Amino acid sequence: LVLELNQVIIPTYRTVPDQQNLHTPEWVDFDDKTDSLFFKDGQRRIDFVLVYEDEIKKMTHKRSDRKKQKRKRQVYESNLINNGLHLEATRSVLDEKLIFVKVHAPWEVLCTYAEVMHIKMPLQHNDLKTRDSAFNWFSRLFRVDENIIKPEQEFFTAPFQKEHLSNFYIQDKDTFFNPATRSRIVHFILSRVEYATKNNVKKFGINKLLDTGIYKAAFPLHDSSFRHPSTDPNCPSERYLLYREWAHPKNIFKMQPLDFIRKYYGEKIGIYFAWLGFYTNMLTVAAVVGVGCFLYGCLTKDNCTWSQEVCDPNIGGNIIMCPQCDKVCTYWNLNITCESSKKLCIFDSYGTLVFAVFMGIWVTFFLEFWKRRQAELEYEWDTVEFLEQEEQVRPEYEARCTHVVINEITQQEEHVPYTACGKCVRMTFCTSAIFFWILLIIASVVGIIVYRLSVFLVFSAKLSQHISGAEAIRKYLTPQTATSVTASLISFVVIMILNIIYEKVAILITDFELPRTQTDYENSLTTKMFLFQFVNYYSSCFYIAFFKGKFVGHPGSPVYWLGKYRNEECDPGGCLLELTTQLAIIVGGKAIWNNIQEVLLPLVKNLIGRYSAAAKSEKVVARWEHDYHLQPIGKLGLFYEYLEMVIQFGFVTLFVASFPLAPLLALINNMLEIRLDAWKLTTQFRRMVPQKAQDIGAWQPILQGIAILAVVTNAMIIAFTSDMIPRLVYYWSFSVPPYGSHSSHTMKGYINSTLSVFKISDFKNASKPLSPWFGNQMTCRQVYRDLRYPPGHQHQYEHNIYYWHVIAAKLAFIIVMEHVIYFVKFIISYAIPDVSQKTKSKVKREKYLTQKLLHENDLKGVKKNMGKIADKIIKGADSTFQPKDE
Repeated sequence: LVLELNQVIIPTYRTVPDQQNLHTPEWVDFDDKTDSLFFKDGQRRIDFVLVYEDEIKKMTHKRSDRKKQKRKRQVYESNLINNGLHLEATRSVLDEKLIFVKVHAPWEVLCTYAEVMHIKMPLQHNDLKTRDSAFNWFSRLFRVDENIIKPEQEFFTAPFQKEHLSNFYIQDKDTFFNPATRSRIVHFILSRVEYATKNNVKKFGINKLLDTGIYKAAFPLHDSSFRHPSTDPNCPSERYLLYREWAHPKNIFKMQPLDFIRKYYGEKIGIYFAWLGFYTNMLTVAAVVGVGCFLYGCLTKDNCTWSQEVCDPNIGGNIIMCPQCDKVCTYWNLNITCESSKKLCIFDSYGTLVFAVFMGIWVTFFLEFWKRRQAELEYEWDTVEFLEQEEQVRPEYEARCTHVVINEITQQEEHVPYTACGKCVRMTFCTSAIFFWILLIIASVVGIIVYRLSVFLVFSAKLSQHISGAEAIRKYLTPQTATSVTASLISFVVIMILNIIYEKVAILITDFELPRTQTDYENSLTTKMFLFQFVNYYSSCFYIAFFKGKFVGHPGSPVYWLGKYRNEECDPGGCLLELTTQLAIIVGGKAIWNNIQEVLLPLVKNLIGRYSAAAKSEKVVARWEHDYHLQPIGKLGLFYEYLEMVIQFGFVTLFVASFPLAPLLALINNMLEIRLDAWKLTTQFRRMVPQKAQDIGAWQPILQGIAILAVVTNAMIIAFTSDMIPRLVYYWSFSVPPYGSHSSHTMKGYINSTLSVFKISDFKNASKPLSPWFGNQMTCRQVYRDLRYPPGHQHQYEHNIYYWHVIAAKLAFIIVMEHVIYFVKFIISYAIPDVSQKTKSKVKREKYLTQKLLHENDLKGVKKNMGKIADKIIKGADSTFQPKDE
């Protein structure tokens, strides 16, 4: 591949021509054909559009800078023409400063670069018989009408070769390369043509010209308006069909026309929407089970004995709780947590345990069935051998190949951008930068924790005074609730700010790494961004789930952060509700922010641009000028769409034990997300350069890693964050003799048995409450279930036997749950092959037939030529040995 690139591409880096030898585009006026996709002659199709500001009319730069920019642009356009492309320039109708350069690739150029890029093209119709599914009649109800969007014809394909041109299925040269393939080829050329040479270093590529402002935009054209079909009979109006049958909200319950999406936007966008649709369909099953578990919790909450004891004025009302902070906090009655205990019964039920186990198995089914679906798409979309044959070297990598090394395999010289030592230095620097930013996130999380600890003191001292006359509000606006909500909001704001900063840092680090191919570049950036996002989004949730309230000591000897701030405590029911609150704020806020950023901002920008343009003129505007006023898709393309969904996947799987309704909310969000993304692509953004993609890239191993981690996190949430294990231990062991006094297994007495007793006279002066003690009682109860011996016991304030039973039960539960789920996951992974036998047979059949077709035609040609040569030899021999006439 490298040799071919050197042979074909490097010659395009020709010497910069003199001013008098520059080739210039043809200049034409707009002919008022608003929907035309062709040059003015009506024959040559527009494959790409370049936009720049006329340097003569620019007033923002110095005259010398304007001359340099004009010179680079002229050289670039001249080299494009030298490479066989046709250019036609037209001045804007609305803004006379703007110039649109339309690019057309003729047949010879398309053939040459299709061979260089190993683009697969059709050989003959696919003759493999396909069996209709038994559920075909049902799925037809949700499919797009085949009379509106006709199914794509299936062909056997092979990498294009000019010498085998006659073997390919060519009905019409104008349609043999579809618009998406034409645009991809032209973009390949645009990315590798030179525009300047400085210090013997060649500068090339449309990306650098865009970054320096020499060109304002470069994009392929949409084929019509999304509101109505094209008036040009030569335009298929595929954009209009996509909007009407895919992006419109009325299609929210319809299946996506994936083949049509792939045809118009390319495989990379097609595979994203295929994955998102598959993920959404699988969420349906998880959502149904999650809702069932939630309803089970709602129906059984009234039978929750421990919650009834908390709310009972004779039990919870008589239990005096110790203060939750030093000095300013006061004593309080347990029954004020009645409302939170009722809510906790809904989520902290046995249904949640069943759902956590189910989700551990569901995620395995999802990943395994997606691999099979992905393999089918690889075959159908001709990307099976994409990475080996078609992936091209990035121009940025190619330009830095100045070092010569010996290839271990070929034993030939090849050019690389850096030596082994240079690569080691780069990797060290990049790894250090990544760790630095992760530590910065952890520092921000520590800052939020310090905020929680310090503000809780303020709320405890002030909040009760301000709401003393409103008992209804006091039940819900407790100091802990106020602290939790404000901390979650601040955490969300910090997350968003760090996201903006780290995005630029991650791109700089990846650019410095200099990956060889675009796939390598995206995978490297994906790994960095997800690692950052994982710590950024999930760190606060991990803190609440596994650290808050776990290392607090006891009232007589609390644990302090930084020697000053007393560690946080959970409610008597645990931190599960607070974890749910944190998840709701982050997930909800993230969804709102993403919609504002991805949908509302482009819509507002386009509306402003449209109205300002309408105010200037009422003239007819060309298709390329309409598209120019749309928003650019951005360098990272679908990266943020994947990232958003994978982060959501993490919330759905990692912390599902705290919120069974998460899959339902994700399902609703994704049903809207598919149509919003489709609407955004078809109406608000310029057409993306079609790109090949074999799979979802680095996101696949990331999803697998989340699936493995989800089993551990959910087991630990149930064991350490919820109150399920202590309740089970009490029910089966400590409610009956020898530890309990009840004659049968029961939950009665659970609250009184698990809240440890503390003698108020044992308070140290540093933590003793300022408020006076009320009543005749001389003890208070610990907020958290620390399970310690009471005062007066020979081992007072040390952990009792119940505590060690609970710890053993928690560890046993984690080990059993993990091993059972991992064993089931292993069996499922083994039983479901990554590629179905049907797809394997199709791939083998296609390889056999394509090789047979190409080789047989070659042999026929050889035989035909050999036959002619043999005939000539025989005729020559006959004439030599024939006796002369006498």
